[in-house]
Amino acid sequence: MRAHVARRVLLLFPMMVAVATIVFLLVHLTPGDPAAVLAGEAASPQDVETMRKALGLDRPLPEQYWSFLTRLFTRLDMGESLFLKMPVTRAIVDRLEPTLLLTLLAAVFSVGLGIPLGIGAAVRHNQATDRLLMIVALLGLSIPSFWLGINLAIVFGLWMKALPVAGYAPLAEGVWASVRYLILPAMALGFPGSALIARMMRSSMLDVLRMDYVRTARAKGLSERLTVYRHALKNGLLPTLTVIGLSIAGLAGGAVIVETVFAVPGAGMLVINAISRRDYPVIQGAVLFSALLYVVINLIVDLMYAYIDPRVRYD
Repeated sequence: MRAHVARRVLLLFPMMVAVATIVFLLVHLTPGDPAAVLAGEAASPQDVETMRKALGLDRPLPEQYWSFLTRLFTRLDMGESLFLKMPVTRAIVDRLEPTLLLTLLAAVFSVGLGIPLGIGAAVRHNQATDRLLMIVALLGLSIPSFWLGINLAIVFGLWMKALPVAGYAPLAEGVWASVRYLILPAMALGFPGSALIARMMRSSMLDVLRMDYVRTARAKGLSERLTVYRHALKNGLLPTLTVIGLSIAGLAGGAVIVETVFAVPGAGMLVINAISRRDYPVIQGAVLFSALLYVVINLIVDLMYAYIDPRVRYD
Protein backbone atom coordinates (compact mmCIF):
# COMPACT_ATOMS: atom_id res chain seq x y z
CA MET A 1 0.00 0.00 0.00
CA ARG A 2 2.76 2.46 0.95
CA ALA A 3 4.66 1.64 -2.23
CA HIS A 4 1.52 2.28 -4.29
CA VAL A 5 0.96 5.66 -2.63
CA ALA A 6 4.63 6.57 -3.15
CA ARG A 7 4.40 5.68 -6.87
CA ARG A 8 1.28 7.79 -7.27
CA VAL A 9 2.94 10.74 -5.54
CA LEU A 10 6.03 10.41 -7.77
CA LEU A 11 3.82 10.38 -10.86
CA LEU A 12 2.29 13.63 -9.66
CA PHE A 13 5.31 15.70 -10.76
CA PRO A 14 5.42 14.76 -14.49
CA MET A 15 1.64 14.92 -14.61
CA MET A 16 1.56 18.46 -13.22
CA VAL A 17 4.38 19.48 -15.62
CA ALA A 18 2.29 18.21 -18.54
CA VAL A 19 -0.83 20.00 -17.29
CA ALA A 20 1.11 23.21 -16.69
CA THR A 21 2.57 23.06 -20.22
CA ILE A 22 -0.78 22.48 -21.90
CA VAL A 23 -2.49 25.22 -19.88
CA PHE A 24 0.31 27.70 -20.55
CA LEU A 25 0.18 27.12 -24.30
CA LEU A 26 -3.63 27.22 -24.51
CA VAL A 27 -3.88 30.41 -22.47
CA HIS A 28 -1.14 32.26 -24.33
CA LEU A 29 -2.28 31.17 -27.78
CA THR A 30 -5.89 32.23 -27.15
CA PRO A 31 -6.81 35.49 -28.94
CA GLY A 32 -6.87 38.53 -26.70
CA ASP A 33 -4.33 40.81 -25.04
CA PRO A 34 -4.46 41.57 -21.29
CA ALA A 35 -2.22 44.59 -21.88
CA ALA A 36 -4.88 46.14 -24.12
CA VAL A 37 -7.56 45.47 -21.50
CA LEU A 38 -5.47 47.03 -18.74
CA ALA A 39 -4.49 50.03 -20.84
CA GLY A 40 -8.13 50.81 -21.66
CA GLU A 41 -10.09 51.36 -24.85
CA ALA A 42 -8.67 54.85 -25.37
CA ALA A 43 -5.04 53.70 -25.13
CA SER A 44 -2.72 54.22 -28.07
CA PRO A 45 -0.63 51.39 -29.54
CA GLN A 46 2.40 52.86 -27.76
CA ASP A 47 0.55 52.74 -24.43
CA VAL A 48 -0.41 49.11 -25.01
CA GLU A 49 3.17 48.21 -25.88
CA THR A 50 4.43 49.94 -22.74
CA MET A 51 1.93 47.94 -20.70
CA ARG A 52 3.06 44.72 -22.38
CA LYS A 53 6.67 45.43 -21.39
CA ALA A 54 5.62 46.22 -17.82
CA LEU A 55 3.80 42.89 -17.60
CA GLY A 56 6.62 40.95 -19.21
CA LEU A 57 4.40 39.86 -22.11
CA ASP A 58 6.86 41.19 -24.68
CA ARG A 59 9.36 38.45 -23.90
CA PRO A 60 9.56 35.37 -26.18
CA LEU A 61 7.06 32.65 -25.34
CA PRO A 62 9.73 30.02 -24.44
CA GLU A 63 11.28 32.48 -21.98
CA GLN A 64 7.88 33.17 -20.37
CA TYR A 65 7.24 29.42 -20.20
CA TRP A 66 10.55 28.64 -18.53
CA SER A 67 10.08 31.44 -16.04
CA PHE A 68 6.59 30.13 -15.22
CA LEU A 69 7.79 26.53 -14.67
CA THR A 70 10.79 27.64 -12.61
CA ARG A 71 8.67 29.73 -10.24
CA LEU A 72 6.03 27.02 -9.98
CA PHE A 73 8.23 24.01 -9.17
CA THR A 74 11.02 25.69 -7.21
CA ARG A 75 9.05 28.16 -5.08
CA LEU A 76 5.45 26.91 -5.61
CA ASP A 77 4.82 30.41 -6.94
CA MET A 78 2.06 30.69 -9.54
CA GLY A 79 2.83 34.34 -10.21
CA GLU A 80 0.88 37.52 -9.60
CA SER A 81 -2.53 38.38 -10.95
CA LEU A 82 -2.28 40.97 -13.71
CA PHE A 83 -5.45 42.75 -12.57
CA LEU A 84 -5.76 42.05 -8.84
CA LYS A 85 -2.11 42.88 -8.17
CA MET A 86 -1.74 40.06 -5.64
CA PRO A 87 -0.22 36.55 -5.69
CA VAL A 88 -2.39 34.03 -7.51
CA THR A 89 -2.26 31.64 -4.55
CA ARG A 90 -3.65 34.30 -2.25
CA ALA A 91 -6.33 35.29 -4.77
CA ILE A 92 -7.52 31.65 -4.99
CA VAL A 93 -7.32 30.98 -1.23
CA ASP A 94 -9.27 34.15 -0.43
CA ARG A 95 -12.17 32.89 -2.57
CA LEU A 96 -11.88 29.19 -1.78
CA GLU A 97 -14.23 29.00 1.21
CA PRO A 98 -17.57 29.31 -0.63
CA THR A 99 -16.37 27.04 -3.45
CA LEU A 100 -15.21 24.28 -1.11
CA LEU A 101 -18.39 24.47 0.96
CA LEU A 102 -20.53 24.44 -2.19
CA THR A 103 -18.61 21.44 -3.54
CA LEU A 104 -19.00 19.60 -0.23
CA LEU A 105 -22.76 20.21 -0.07
CA ALA A 106 -23.18 19.21 -3.73
CA ALA A 107 -21.18 16.02 -3.10
CA VAL A 108 -23.36 15.13 -0.09
CA PHE A 109 -26.46 15.76 -2.21
CA SER A 110 -25.13 13.68 -5.14
CA VAL A 111 -24.07 10.68 -3.08
CA GLY A 112 -26.98 10.89 -0.63
CA LEU A 113 -29.51 10.92 -3.47
CA GLY A 114 -27.76 8.81 -6.09
CA ILE A 115 -26.92 5.72 -4.04
CA PRO A 116 -30.43 5.18 -2.56
CA LEU A 117 -32.01 5.79 -5.97
CA GLY A 118 -29.70 3.25 -7.59
CA ILE A 119 -30.32 0.65 -4.89
CA GLY A 120 -34.08 1.18 -5.02
CA ALA A 121 -34.14 0.84 -8.80
CA ALA A 122 -32.06 -2.36 -8.69
CA VAL A 123 -34.17 -3.98 -5.98
CA ARG A 124 -37.36 -3.16 -7.93
CA HIS A 125 -35.89 -4.11 -11.31
CA ASN A 126 -38.35 -3.83 -14.24
CA GLN A 127 -41.10 -2.54 -11.94
CA ALA A 128 -42.79 0.85 -12.18
CA THR A 129 -40.54 2.23 -9.44
CA ASP A 130 -37.43 1.23 -11.39
CA ARG A 131 -38.66 2.94 -14.55
CA LEU A 132 -39.67 6.10 -12.65
CA LEU A 133 -36.30 6.35 -10.89
CA MET A 134 -34.42 5.86 -14.16
CA ILE A 135 -36.53 8.56 -15.83
CA VAL A 136 -35.49 10.90 -13.00
CA ALA A 137 -31.86 9.86 -13.54
CA LEU A 138 -32.14 10.46 -17.28
CA LEU A 139 -33.54 13.93 -16.63
CA GLY A 140 -30.68 14.62 -14.28
CA LEU A 141 -28.14 13.72 -16.96
CA SER A 142 -29.97 15.81 -19.57
CA ILE A 143 -30.66 19.03 -17.67
CA PRO A 144 -27.79 21.56 -17.59
CA SER A 145 -26.91 22.68 -14.07
CA PHE A 146 -27.23 26.37 -14.94
CA TRP A 147 -30.78 25.89 -16.31
CA LEU A 148 -31.76 23.88 -13.22
CA GLY A 149 -30.23 26.56 -11.01
CA ILE A 150 -32.24 29.32 -12.68
CA ASN A 151 -35.48 27.38 -12.20
CA LEU A 152 -34.67 26.54 -8.57
CA ALA A 153 -34.02 30.23 -7.93
CA ILE A 154 -37.35 31.17 -9.49
CA VAL A 155 -39.37 28.56 -7.55
CA PHE A 156 -37.70 28.57 -4.11
CA GLY A 157 -36.34 32.11 -4.15
CA LEU A 158 -38.76 34.36 -6.03
CA TRP A 159 -42.06 32.49 -5.67
CA MET A 160 -41.75 30.77 -2.29
CA LYS A 161 -39.16 33.18 -0.85
CA ALA A 162 -37.77 30.27 1.17
CA LEU A 163 -34.07 30.60 0.32
CA PRO A 164 -31.74 33.36 -0.92
CA VAL A 165 -30.91 33.27 -4.62
CA ALA A 166 -27.70 35.31 -4.68
CA GLY A 167 -24.70 36.13 -2.54
CA TYR A 168 -22.91 34.36 0.29
CA ALA A 169 -22.43 34.77 4.04
CA PRO A 170 -18.97 33.80 5.40
CA LEU A 171 -18.68 30.92 7.84
CA ALA A 172 -17.63 33.43 10.49
CA GLU A 173 -21.27 34.58 10.59
CA GLY A 174 -22.46 31.04 11.38
CA VAL A 175 -22.69 27.69 9.59
CA TRP A 176 -26.41 27.96 8.82
CA ALA A 177 -25.97 31.53 7.54
CA SER A 178 -23.50 30.20 4.97
CA VAL A 179 -25.30 26.95 4.14
CA ARG A 180 -28.67 28.56 3.42
CA TYR A 181 -27.07 30.60 0.63
CA LEU A 182 -25.61 27.44 -0.91
CA ILE A 183 -28.56 25.02 -0.71
CA LEU A 184 -29.97 25.95 -4.12
CA PRO A 185 -26.56 26.10 -5.84
CA ALA A 186 -25.65 22.72 -4.30
CA MET A 187 -28.89 21.15 -5.59
CA ALA A 188 -28.29 22.54 -9.07
CA LEU A 189 -24.68 21.40 -9.06
CA GLY A 190 -25.22 18.00 -7.46
CA PHE A 191 -28.33 16.73 -9.24
CA PRO A 192 -26.60 15.73 -12.52
CA GLY A 193 -23.96 13.88 -10.52
CA SER A 194 -26.59 12.06 -8.47
CA ALA A 195 -28.22 10.85 -11.69
CA LEU A 196 -24.92 9.40 -12.94
CA ILE A 197 -24.24 7.74 -9.57
CA ALA A 198 -27.79 6.30 -9.51
CA ARG A 199 -27.43 4.71 -12.95
CA MET A 200 -24.03 3.26 -12.09
CA MET A 201 -25.24 1.99 -8.71
CA ARG A 202 -28.27 0.34 -10.30
CA SER A 203 -26.15 -1.45 -12.91
CA SER A 204 -23.64 -2.62 -10.31
CA MET A 205 -26.28 -3.80 -7.84
CA LEU A 206 -28.13 -5.74 -10.54
CA ASP A 207 -24.95 -7.73 -11.23
CA VAL A 208 -24.37 -8.40 -7.52
CA LEU A 209 -27.98 -9.36 -6.77
CA ARG A 210 -27.73 -12.16 -9.36
CA MET A 211 -24.72 -13.77 -7.69
CA ASP A 212 -24.87 -17.13 -5.90
CA TYR A 213 -24.04 -15.84 -2.42
CA VAL A 214 -26.98 -13.43 -2.56
CA ARG A 215 -29.33 -16.25 -3.59
CA THR A 216 -27.90 -18.34 -0.76
CA ALA A 217 -28.58 -15.56 1.76
CA ARG A 218 -32.17 -15.35 0.57
CA ALA A 219 -32.53 -19.14 0.70
CA LYS A 220 -31.44 -19.11 4.34
CA GLY A 221 -34.39 -16.87 5.14
CA LEU A 222 -32.63 -13.51 5.56
CA SER A 223 -34.87 -10.53 4.98
CA GLU A 224 -34.50 -8.63 1.73
CA ARG A 225 -33.25 -5.59 3.64
CA LEU A 226 -30.44 -7.52 5.35
CA THR A 227 -29.55 -9.31 2.11
CA VAL A 228 -29.24 -6.06 0.18
CA TYR A 229 -27.55 -3.82 2.74
CA ARG A 230 -25.37 -6.32 4.60
CA HIS A 231 -24.29 -8.67 1.80
CA ALA A 232 -24.80 -7.03 -1.59
CA LEU A 233 -24.15 -3.35 -0.97
CA LYS A 234 -20.42 -3.58 -0.26
CA ASN A 235 -19.61 -5.35 -3.52
CA GLY A 236 -22.12 -3.26 -5.43
CA LEU A 237 -20.53 -0.06 -4.17
CA LEU A 238 -17.02 -0.84 -5.46
CA PRO A 239 -17.53 -0.03 -9.18
CA THR A 240 -19.53 3.06 -8.20
CA LEU A 241 -16.65 4.49 -6.16
CA THR A 242 -14.76 5.54 -9.29
CA VAL A 243 -17.81 7.38 -10.62
CA ILE A 244 -18.32 9.04 -7.23
CA GLY A 245 -14.69 10.18 -7.15
CA LEU A 246 -14.79 11.62 -10.66
CA SER A 247 -18.16 13.26 -9.96
CA ILE A 248 -16.87 14.97 -6.81
CA ALA A 249 -13.78 16.20 -8.65
CA GLY A 250 -15.98 17.44 -11.49
CA LEU A 251 -18.16 19.38 -9.06
CA ALA A 252 -15.35 21.85 -8.46
CA GLY A 253 -15.23 22.58 -12.21
CA GLY A 254 -19.01 22.79 -12.47
CA ALA A 255 -19.06 25.27 -9.60
CA VAL A 256 -17.72 27.90 -12.00
CA ILE A 257 -21.04 28.09 -13.86
CA VAL A 258 -23.30 27.64 -10.84
CA GLU A 259 -21.47 30.34 -8.87
CA THR A 260 -22.07 32.71 -11.76
CA VAL A 261 -25.82 31.93 -11.80
CA PHE A 262 -26.18 32.50 -8.04
CA ALA A 263 -23.57 35.30 -7.77
CA VAL A 264 -21.54 33.34 -5.21
CA PRO A 265 -18.18 35.14 -4.73
CA GLY A 266 -16.05 32.01 -4.92
CA ALA A 267 -13.19 30.69 -7.00
CA GLY A 268 -15.58 30.13 -9.91
CA MET A 269 -16.35 33.83 -10.21
CA LEU A 270 -12.61 34.51 -9.96
CA VAL A 271 -11.95 32.22 -12.93
CA ILE A 272 -14.77 33.69 -15.02
CA ASN A 273 -13.43 37.22 -14.46
CA ALA A 274 -9.88 36.06 -15.18
CA ILE A 275 -10.92 34.50 -18.49
CA SER A 276 -12.80 37.61 -19.60
CA ARG A 277 -9.77 39.79 -18.80
CA ARG A 278 -7.10 37.31 -20.02
CA ASP A 279 -5.52 37.19 -16.57
CA TYR A 280 -3.07 34.44 -17.50
CA PRO A 281 -1.59 33.66 -14.07
CA VAL A 282 -5.01 33.26 -12.41
CA ILE A 283 -6.31 31.00 -15.19
CA GLN A 284 -3.19 28.82 -15.00
CA GLY A 285 -3.33 28.65 -11.22
CA ALA A 286 -7.01 27.67 -11.16
CA VAL A 287 -6.54 24.90 -13.73
CA LEU A 288 -3.49 23.54 -11.92
CA PHE A 289 -5.43 23.50 -8.65
CA SER A 290 -8.28 21.60 -10.34
CA ALA A 291 -5.84 19.07 -11.82
CA LEU A 292 -4.26 18.51 -8.41
CA LEU A 293 -7.74 18.00 -6.94
CA TYR A 294 -8.50 15.30 -9.52
CA VAL A 295 -5.27 13.45 -8.73
CA VAL A 296 -5.79 13.58 -4.96
CA ILE A 297 -9.40 12.39 -5.19
CA ASN A 298 -8.42 9.50 -7.48
CA LEU A 299 -5.76 8.48 -4.96
CA ILE A 300 -8.34 8.56 -2.15
CA VAL A 301 -10.69 6.40 -4.24
CA ASP A 302 -7.90 3.85 -4.79
CA LEU A 303 -7.29 3.64 -1.05
CA MET A 304 -11.01 3.29 -0.36
CA TYR A 305 -11.14 0.26 -2.67
CA ALA A 306 -8.72 -1.57 -0.38
CA TYR A 307 -10.60 -0.44 2.71
CA ILE A 308 -14.03 -1.60 1.49
CA ASP A 309 -12.81 -4.84 -0.08
CA PRO A 310 -9.88 -6.50 1.79
CA ARG A 311 -9.26 -8.66 -1.29
CA VAL A 312 -7.91 -5.61 -3.13
CA ARG A 313 -4.16 -5.33 -2.69
CA TYR A 314 -1.55 -3.05 -4.24
CA ASP A 315 1.84 -4.66 -4.85
